[in-house]
Amino acid sequence: MTDEIFRHDGYIFDFEAHVVSVEGDDVILDCTAFYPGGGGQVCDTGMIRDFRVTEVHYNKDGDIVHKVPGNNLKPGDLIWCAVDWDRRYDLMQGHTGEHLLFGSLQRQCPELTIVKIFISPETKYVIVDRDLTWEQIKAAEDFANKAIQDNLPITHSIMDRDDPELEKVRIKLERIGEDEEITVVAIGDIDYSACSGVHVMETSELGMLLVDRKVKAGKDGYEIHFKIGEAAKSSAVALSNIALEIIDSIGCKNEDAAKAVSNMKQELELKNRLLKDATKSLVSNLRPRKVGDTDVYSAVLPGADRNVMNDKMESIRSSGGVAAFVSVSETLSVMLASGNSKVNCRSLLSDVLAQFGGRGGGKDGFAQGGVPDASKATEVLNALVSAVEKALI
Repeated sequence: MTDEIFRHDGYIFDFEAHVVSVEGDDVILDCTAFYPGGGGQVCDTGMIRDFRVTEVHYNKDGDIVHKVPGNNLKPGDLIWCAVDWDRRYDLMQGHTGEHLLFGSLQRQCPELTIVKIFISPETKYVIVDRDLTWEQIKAAEDFANKAIQDNLPITHSIMDRDDPELEKVRIKLERIGEDEEITVVAIGDIDYSACSGVHVMETSELGMLLVDRKVKAGKDGYEIHFKIGEAAKSSAVALSNIALEIIDSIGCKNEDAAKAVSNMKQELELKNRLLKDATKSLVSNLRPRKVGDTDVYSAVLPGADRNVMNDKMESIRSSGGVAAFVSVSETLSVMLASGNSKVNCRSLLSDVLAQFGGRGGGKDGFAQGGVPDASKATEVLNALVSAVEKALI
């Protein structure tokens, strides 16, 4: 078994080791400081001698395998190795920050459960099983940043499965083998979590913690994205500038921004409902003109609801008719549907829109496109209907 240096000291990033085995790009050493990943944290990268380590993982025998493309190493070689320290330290900060963040969130919502974490240099997030308000998130951030300011120690200890102190630890015992050690990471006396990853030694090393995004994670729950240290500071400044720009556009006081945006959202939802109802009324009252045996529907529909237009066009197409609709906003959105094989929507629409500097595409029975000049609505529709009539005659 490989001696795992990172379990004793996460700050050791260069070391000497003997090569135990080499199979192509896969190298096993007698000891390693390379963290193989786990608990949502990605693995370390770095160098072995002059060769790049691109991946690190456990094999079925419990040894740590280093992926070293193009190496010329041989068993018995004594070699110098180095973990990418800046990357490792970022991951240590991120993993510690995740513990602190989730513990802080759980103080705001005791029933909160962690589903998954992901810690990499590019992104850091925790997935929780339910939504949280931004008020709860801010309170959690305040608590976490107070802990960072207080410079709490971060310690590791080994616990037995029957240790009564295990009750205060976040742990999923079913994921830990009966013969495995239970490593507990403590942040002062405010958070205890079972974890075998690498962490910093004091909370002050995190610098700052900032939640900068919350998104739905499908059936799993919600992703809470966060940043640590300088990345958190930069993100805080960027978000502040964005918020101030929005507030300036709205024309309200800083403290009223959230309420103002909420009111605008409600107004927009109401307008969308009214627009949908108006579009339904307009399309339901359309009357076709006969071109041969085919019903041809056409209309200019200012700001029409697209879903209503789609439903109406599908109804017309399925009954053998043709529908040509132009929706007007800042640009023109043009749609053509046909249940008559004489009208090839894809080619016909593309030809007509090209006359007005627009583009379109789709299938033989349904196509859509746009024209940049919104003032051309009537001209575009007339040209489209004329092309449809020629195809049907």
